[in-house]
Amino acid sequence: MGIEIERKFLVISETWRSMGSGVPLIQGYLADSNPTTVRVRIAGEKAFLTIKGKVQNLTRQEFEYKIPVADAQAMMNLCYPRVVEKTRYKIAVSDLIWEIDEFSGTNQGLVLAEVELSAPDQSVILPDWVGQEVSDDPRYFNSYLAAHPYSTWGG
Repeated sequence: MGIEIERKFLVISETWRSMGSGVPLIQGYLADSNPTTVRVRIAGEKAFLTIKGKVQNLTRQEFEYKIPVADAQAMMNLCYPRVVEKTRYKIAVSDLIWEIDEFSGTNQGLVLAEVELSAPDQSVILPDWVGQEVSDDPRYFNSYLAAHPYSTWGG
């Protein structure tokens, strides 16, 4: 069984940009019956089907399977309009890999940083481009953003 332990933060500056190159992602949700989601993702030339469970203490079950890109493209048609488009950058800081997601499309303007951990209480030194933690705010889950795009939040 796969387990994901992740913390998520808003990105507050551009200083991370020179640290890595990005891969375009598009992902859609075949099912989102809180708390379980079934997602299809196309990441560059690869594709995945992922099932995620309920988040408890930064931890949730995650099952991810590589699938043919052609299958993912066909599944993506079942997801519209509930899709998320973004570019993902992977940046090594100390002994951790940070994933910075720069959203586009209806979520344009949102930039999030995620870091996967080996334990919920693992100590993390935050880079200077990381701001407010939003790990416990469901508005920043990609499945929520697919149904309630950042561009509609107002404010």
